[in-house]
Amino acid sequence: MRTEDVLAAIATGLWRWDNASRIVSLDAEAARLLGLPAAPAELSEAAVRSRFHPVDWNEIDGVVNLAVAEGTLAEARLRIMDEGGRVLRTVRTRSKPFVDGTGYRLVGTLQEVAEPEPGTAARTPVTGDWRRSREAFLLDAGRALAEARSTAEVLRVAASLSMPGFSPDGLAVFGVSGDRLTVIGHHGQRDGDEGPFTSMSLDTDYPAAEVVRTGRAIYLPTPEDYLRRFPMTWPLAERFGRRSWAFVPLIVAGRTMGAWMAAFKHPVAFTPDERSVLTTVARMLAQALARAGVAESERELSLGLQRAMMPVLGPGIPGIQVAARYVPTGGGLQVGGDWYDMIRLPGGPSGRGAGGSGAGRIALVIGDVQGHDVRAAGLMGQLRIALRAYASEGHRPDAVLSRASRFLYGITDGDDGDDGDGGGPRFATCLYLEVDLATGTVDIARAGHPDPAVRMVDGTVLLRPTAGGLPLGIDPDTDYPTTRLTLEPGETLMMCTDGLLETGGHDLDSGWERARRLLEAHEGEDLETLADTLVEAVHGPASHHTTGPLADRREDDIALLLISRQAATAARETPRRTLMTIAQAEPERVAEAREQLRQLLHDWADPEQLDSAVLMVSEMLTNVLVHTDGDALLVAEVACGEKTRRLRVEVSDGSDELPHKRHPGEMASSGRGLVLMEMLADAWGVDPRGEGKTIWFELNEPAPADGCCR
Repeated sequence: MRTEDVLAAIATGLWRWDNASRIVSLDAEAARLLGLPAAPAELSEAAVRSRFHPVDWNEIDGVVNLAVAEGTLAEARLRIMDEGGRVLRTVRTRSKPFVDGTGYRLVGTLQEVAEPEPGTAARTPVTGDWRRSREAFLLDAGRALAEARSTAEVLRVAASLSMPGFSPDGLAVFGVSGDRLTVIGHHGQRDGDEGPFTSMSLDTDYPAAEVVRTGRAIYLPTPEDYLRRFPMTWPLAERFGRRSWAFVPLIVAGRTMGAWMAAFKHPVAFTPDERSVLTTVARMLAQALARAGVAESERELSLGLQRAMMPVLGPGIPGIQVAARYVPTGGGLQVGGDWYDMIRLPGGPSGRGAGGSGAGRIALVIGDVQGHDVRAAGLMGQLRIALRAYASEGHRPDAVLSRASRFLYGITDGDDGDDGDGGGPRFATCLYLEVDLATGTVDIARAGHPDPAVRMVDGTVLLRPTAGGLPLGIDPDTDYPTTRLTLEPGETLMMCTDGLLETGGHDLDSGWERARRLLEAHEGEDLETLADTLVEAVHGPASHHTTGPLADRREDDIALLLISRQAATAARETPRRTLMTIAQAEPERVAEAREQLRQLLHDWADPEQLDSAVLMVSEMLTNVLVHTDGDALLVAEVACGEKTRRLRVEVSDGSDELPHKRHPGEMASSGRGLVLMEMLADAWGVDPRGEGKTIWFELNEPAPADGCCR
């Protein structure tokens, strides 16, 4: 009796599916099972496809692809439909793929089966609930693995995966190092259990080693299967008490990079659907591990580059504290153009402090080269070295920045950017401070960079407006005016790049307010703690509670530099003071002076007195700019008296002509300055100096209820 007759007697047909020609050959029984006349036939793939339920056709397509990849049988249940869309019967197919070049031939059987009872087909391809559960699981797994940014995170995600209906209780991820098998990570075993499997030769008779050698998955449904196929290494697996194992290759871009083991304490048959889930997870796991490996290599490279380029602040300097932070947050290679530096300056007239303490002078530099790429980091390194060289030659801050601007313009102006490496002219912002450690005098030159801020002894924080020029590298002939201020004992000066202010949806104004609150709330004198607080508020978990008003939540590199002079007196005894120079060519700085005074008096008890003080300062400064040819020097100080605080404001100029009180008419546009001071100030006066004069006023804060000075 022929084989075909035997198969027909048991309602089993033969079919051959040629993937290359898209022709399906059926014997008589197979044709009958598909609802066609019971005669051998050759049909197109489309004609056969029309006989299957559309959901089942999509299912068998995935099952066949899996069988082709693994070299195993393709098994599935299929519903056969008639022309009216009614289900005629359910058949089971078992087919073997034969790969031939780029195509394959599928040869197998079709056999009619009874419809399963409700609830008994939980894992068959035609069961929609299990299919939906599987698809939801794969979506969640893919999303979680795609978000993992390190190998450790990938392994944690893999350990937490709960597969629909057959979750493994033991997992292991194997890698390859030369001709050895390595254990990247495992879950469900005790620490140390991986010992026998670490550095195992790829020639070992072990499932994971064979998977790496062949690139094909191995499924072991029972311990007997394991013992029969791998008797040499069965004792290593027996002690874990597992019942079923799946070893699936981790393949990326056609290269087997390792193997994934899923072990079960309950028997698993490894149906086509279960194998499909495992294979899909392994594919996503391999891609996630590859991404994590690349990201970790890039991070290690970038951190090494940044460590090589960032300075070491060196041993402590008597009388001052310095703290610095650099945080790459902009993504990509995690390298960029932000930097900071501290430079010991050569000796000079102020190179020694009183009593030979060796205080001397230092320069503090912070800056940001345009861009967030390797070229920006390279330019940053060159510019930092150039700034160090110019500073070490003894140049003043304005000359250091002028030379640095010409240097950056010279090395970038000839690059037109046509080579595709992100070239072209680049600019850099920079803030350069020269600090006399003995006196606290700070000379500042600024090139398009955010202004520094000062935290006073009592916690008051002032943003110090400074004169400045264009960013470095734009115009080689730019001048950089110098601003001088004094850092009193106990005060802290903060320099930062715009990343500290703008990261998290902030602009410069709202970002500055966020930083101000943190500076004011800081207690103690430890600058390292303050630096950590500022960075964590922008880049740590707390940053989610301090987002700004802008929709763009962009991130940028953060560079931060803090310097503080050692406090010589208690905070209560230290006056709160600010100083500004208003040049004839800068009348717009009168508005900055008004804002400085408001910041200085941020906790003043009487808001009407605050408004009066701002009005009088505006009048005094404007009079100097209008009625003299020189600049105005503003000094404002809040001192603590016996019971209340006193504000004293002085405005000095170089003119010997003393002001006199006038009686302006209703329509007059000037002449009211001294009249206002007489009405609003508790005390005021005009003091002649050797060259010029000083106009001053005082306001006494109303006494608090407890009778104590704030």
